[in-house]
Amino acid sequence: MGIWQARSRRKPTGGRLRPIRKKRRFEIARELQQAVVGTGTVKRYRVRGANQKLRILTASTINVFDPATKTNKVAQIVTVRENPANPNYVQRNIITKGAIVETDLGLVRIRSRPGQDGVLNGVRLATPAATTK
Repeated sequence: MGIWQARSRRKPTGGRLRPIRKKRRFEIARELQQAVVGTGTVKRYRVRGANQKLRILTASTINVFDPATKTNKVAQIVTVRENPANPNYVQRNIITKGAIVETDLGLVRIRSRPGQDGVLNGVRLATPAATTK
């Protein structure tokens, strides 16, 4: 079954809208593929205008920005600790924007969109011991 990103068939009041045309090819949605922790693989997609989008299928490293030292480093991903998009994603090690992953540098919040950008960027979170006085 295809996924469509077309206009709703219902009015804001709940009434039915009569279709004025058939489905169009540009309304087809992409298949769902989430980025998971593993060896790094990236898939290319042709999008409208013959442009390219990259989708991460599996990732093992992440570009980490450390706000304390204002430096960027590459870190190895260990596991997904938290994911506000779906609690089940933690058990399945699925990475989305906003997820908190454990790396060899510490906890990192994902700031890029792995399904759209093709890279994993994150910001290192402050450790609880460093924030307490």
